Amino acid sequence: MAGRIRDVDIALVRERSPIADVIGEHIQLRNAGGGNLKGLCPFHDEKSPSFNVTPERGMYYCFGCSEGGDVITFVEKIEHLTFGEAVERLAQRAGIQLQYEQGGYVPRRDHGERARLIEAHRLAAEFYADKLFGPDAAPGRRFLSERGFERADAELFGVGYAPAEWEALTRHLLARGFTVDELVKGGLAREGRRGPIDRFRGRLIWPIKDATGDVIGFGARKLLDSDDGPKYLNTPDSPLYKKSQVLYGIDLAKREISKRSQAVIVEGYTDVMACHLAGVPTAVATCGTAFGEEHIKILRRFLLDQAEFRGEVIFTFDGDAAGQKAALRAFADEQKFVTQTYVAIQADGLDPCDLRVKQGDAAVRDLIASREPLFQFAIRSTIDRYDLRSNEGKIAALDAAAPIVAGIKDAGLRKRYAIDLDRWLGFMDERFVMQRIAEVGRAQPGRPQRAARPAPVDPHVRVEAELLKLAVQRPALVGPRFDALDPQAFTAPDHVTLHGLIAAAGGLAAAGHGGREWVDRLLEHAHEEATAALVTRFAVEPIQADSDAEERYAAAMLAAIEAVAVDRAIAQVKSRIQRLNPVEEQQEYNRLFGELVALEQQRRVLRDRAAGS
Repeated sequence: MAGRIRDVDIALVRERSPIADVIGEHIQLRNAGGGNLKGLCPFHDEKSPSFNVTPERGMYYCFGCSEGGDVITFVEKIEHLTFGEAVERLAQRAGIQLQYEQGGYVPRRDHGERARLIEAHRLAAEFYADKLFGPDAAPGRRFLSERGFERADAELFGVGYAPAEWEALTRHLLARGFTVDELVKGGLAREGRRGPIDRFRGRLIWPIKDATGDVIGFGARKLLDSDDGPKYLNTPDSPLYKKSQVLYGIDLAKREISKRSQAVIVEGYTDVMACHLAGVPTAVATCGTAFGEEHIKILRRFLLDQAEFRGEVIFTFDGDAAGQKAALRAFADEQKFVTQTYVAIQADGLDPCDLRVKQGDAAVRDLIASREPLFQFAIRSTIDRYDLRSNEGKIAALDAAAPIVAGIKDAGLRKRYAIDLDRWLGFMDERFVMQRIAEVGRAQPGRPQRAARPAPVDPHVRVEAELLKLAVQRPALVGPRFDALDPQAFTAPDHVTLHGLIAAAGGLAAAGHGGREWVDRLLEHAHEEATAALVTRFAVEPIQADSDAEERYAAAMLAAIEAVAVDRAIAQVKSRIQRLNPVEEQQEYNRLFGELVALEQQRRVLRDRAAGS
């Protein structure tokens, strides 16, 4: 059994694993001001970004699904690892050699299952790539050459060759300490009549990587007539590989997708290679399955698409009937994107790989540049099935296309396509066409309803939240005055809990310079998971003030909270005064009246300070 990882090593892993860099390997992050970053949450589906990262404190928090933590927590959740496995994963990334308290360096075989399978796939990819340049792989090299790929291109994409032997890879990996169970579970081998045999034999191999660059599976193309298997064979679903959640080329394309706010969806491995080599580095492909909702989620994290319709997703399909059918399937998912969606179809039916071979790199770039809006393509493809020379044909085409137009969520875009549809059909009667579309729209089941407005937030609760964020993130700005506050100053249950936790951790007097050390101290005192989540949330949520105005803002928030306490004191004094007889208890009455005047003056001062925010 492996020992416990030393605390000093865990701290070193955190220090050398910048949270923005680690999370940035999975989603696109953009500046949100105040030293914070924001992106689309990788843990739930959302339309606008609510996932916040605060590099200064090494924390993240999603205000949509309440997931939060530090860099180790993120790797645990995103990779489905244990705490120890996540530390080991980050240590490997940072080049840190871990030591365990029960002695010695722990060999790799003691690492978790995922790390073992990742290593097996890495070695398998190296094995296949090395075999591509041996004498037996001539058919594979010829296949690549005929499609315009050179040796450097094969090396760039890690293309390899699986020997036409029963156990070549299996023997290679067993000799390196892996077990038969691991090879079968990872999809690298399968059980034969006399033991494990290689899953891929006599085929050209493409390593399939996740967004971080780890090899998680393979795609294999048939080369030999004697191979009675399918033309393309992929790794089966495994602990690493889920075909509905994998995009070939995402490791190479993700930065350009983020940079250009563009993703190009092609159909095969060679199409991805051709696009990248021709100057379209945003190309990716599905792996043995149709493009679906899980693929959309992957792309949206890098596109960071929002309501501004700034980005674009371009589908490329063959120009034949099958290609048109595939494009219309893609249309069904179109509105799960917020970006604009397009389709690019080569009129002569050439895919990007063949197009590059016959017409060169510029033709591939031109294909992508000539994209057509997917709505337009879907509508035109639908009405092309009808004879528009007769009124009957026009009406039938209108009724077939109307559900497509009615389903467009954006009202302005829906109107424009209704006008286009009228023009394409030749009615020249926009009112008639729009009425027909509206009737279809009203009849469609599940039409989205207007979202209810969120309940307004109590102003005092907002002030409580802002003050607690300052106490967690900028403790020096609120210092002793915060510690002197009456616990009753906080009313929202979460705020009462966090205020009590801060007090239990020694108050802001124990916060020192704040930063990560103060947050860690709070987390140490958070004995409940829900309380720890509160700390994380308030450590990440942006303070509603510019950095150069934070000191004034902190003073205003403190004054607003203190004014509430004074309000409470004023109410108590007034209540006592009302119960007194001013003639018989004149001395006490005068004393309380003087106290009330002083409190009223104090409240005016605090209100003025609070207004200064």
